[in-house]
Amino acid sequence: MINIGVIGPNDSVKKIKTVAKRFKDIEIVPFIYRQIEETEQILKQKKYKIDFWLFSGPVPYEYAVKKKLISPHKGFYVRLHGSSFFGTLLEANLKLGKVIKTISLDTIGEKELDEIKDSYAIRTIKIYRMPSKRYLSVPDIVQFHETLFKEKKIEVALTCISSVYEALKKRNVPVFRVNQSEYSISSALKYLRERAYAKYYERKQFAIFGIKVNDNDQIKRPINSFHYMRKEVELYRFLIDFVEKIKGTLLSAGKGLFYIYTTKGDLELFQVNHSFAQFITDMENVSDLSVKIGIGYGNTVLEAKDHLLLALNIADEDKQAAVVVIDEMKNLTKYRSNDEHLQYQLRNPFDKWGDKLERVSFSRNILAKIESLTHYYQITEVTSKVLSNWLNITERYARRILKELEEIGLAEKIGEESCGRGRPKIIYKLHLQ
Repeated sequence: MINIGVIGPNDSVKKIKTVAKRFKDIEIVPFIYRQIEETEQILKQKKYKIDFWLFSGPVPYEYAVKKKLISPHKGFYVRLHGSSFFGTLLEANLKLGKVIKTISLDTIGEKELDEIKDSYAIRTIKIYRMPSKRYLSVPDIVQFHETLFKEKKIEVALTCISSVYEALKKRNVPVFRVNQSEYSISSALKYLRERAYAKYYERKQFAIFGIKVNDNDQIKRPINSFHYMRKEVELYRFLIDFVEKIKGTLLSAGKGLFYIYTTKGDLELFQVNHSFAQFITDMENVSDLSVKIGIGYGNTVLEAKDHLLLALNIADEDKQAAVVVIDEMKNLTKYRSNDEHLQYQLRNPFDKWGDKLERVSFSRNILAKIESLTHYYQITEVTSKVLSNWLNITERYARRILKELEEIGLAEKIGEESCGRGRPKIIYKLHLQ
């Protein structure tokens, strides 16, 4: 059974529950609010096991994502289609007894309006639509409609939000509520059900967890050192307890290397209540050995093993990475000792750059990492100093990378940065999107 938490005003939640009865494998857990801001309190509850969240509309969904209460892939919202808009527009014409020619509209996106823009009824109406895609508070939306009405730019306000509807009625602004159609609700539920089944099969993928004692500890080990052997025994005992928790199988490969075979689902379940940083700290405190961790996911054991070995090699090369994870899509995630993480693809969709990369001397993986770091730090203007710190390379090599990126049109010089004595550093604007 798939548990879907539904968040919205009372009438919207009731309608979603009614439509959801058609799906035998979906269980609806309703959460009703009066104000959108109550979404925060709802999502902070830990009483229920929720697979996915369904919001009554884009505003509560954007509110939750902006506040980082959920990740975007954990939720979805019921989209408002053109049929819903037409139905409300017809209702407004009938109730007011006239043909309406100017309206204001919120939370219905351009895509939905584009579907019906060729209709004669739409071409004859002047529509003032909320200009921003970001989350706006209820007072902001109310003010948007009310201002247009007071300036006599609109005859009617159409809103998708119950609290906006109630507020505008109190201000004597002619307002009508656009409700979700059964089709849009059913489409949203089908979408979440497909994601739930995809996630279920993903959790059944093979996972191999590798623990490697750092080379420095290996080098220091004297031949037949009972002291070192006791440390490995303590590490082995710690791993046995861990393996029991994730329902895995432990294998010692010798020379300070251990493999744990399990599934992606069991490993992710462990991560819900345990951080990698604390796990490594506990392991090193118990054994008095410093370790690196690699994790490989795959649709077969062989694929998972290949990804694990690659992850361990990358962990060896990157002194800052405590844990390296490579999944079945070759997405690589590096976790540092403070649980900060960085993600990029080993196999990036480089087609967007065409044949340009054949003319550079550095690897495609470096470019993938640079692109990921620009997202991570929200920076697109860099110097050779910044790039060298990002990639842990020499500044001379960083200058060469930037020069080659400029030559193929993926970077441009936009200025210089004075650094006291010596030549100023060139500032480059990266064009990797």
